[in-house]
Amino acid sequence: MNQTLILYPLFVLVLLTFIIAIWMGRLRFEAVKRGDLNVQYYRLNRGDEVPEYLAKVSQNYDNLLELPILFYVVTVLLYCTNKVELAQLVLAWLFVVSRCVHSYVHTTSNHLRRRMRAFLAGVFALAGMWCLFFFRIALA
Repeated sequence: MNQTLILYPLFVLVLLTFIIAIWMGRLRFEAVKRGDLNVQYYRLNRGDEVPEYLAKVSQNYDNLLELPILFYVVTVLLYCTNKVELAQLVLAWLFVVSRCVHSYVHTTSNHLRRRMRAFLAGVFALAGMWCLFFFRIALA
């Protein structure tokens, strides 16, 4: 199998992270401009109440820097060890799609049950990637 195929879901997740980061930055400027948040808040990120429209996007950005780290690591390990196979590729895309759905739900309706389902789908896909990688390494 072409080993570079595992990098495409990684690129999509990086793109999603940059999109959310840019959106968050724009919302921060907008919140200050509209008077919804005092610019002094950003000295220590405290001392004011963040408006909900900004909090949702900021929290989602934080989420994109937490669990996905394990995805980035396993993806690079798969690539470097030439262990990419169809099952890993499918699980990688499932993880990335789950993160896209999670981001969409989190930054729009923030429906907790839908958000939790998307999150758990990603956790299971990522756990599958790690388990499969472990067994391929251990049995090699």
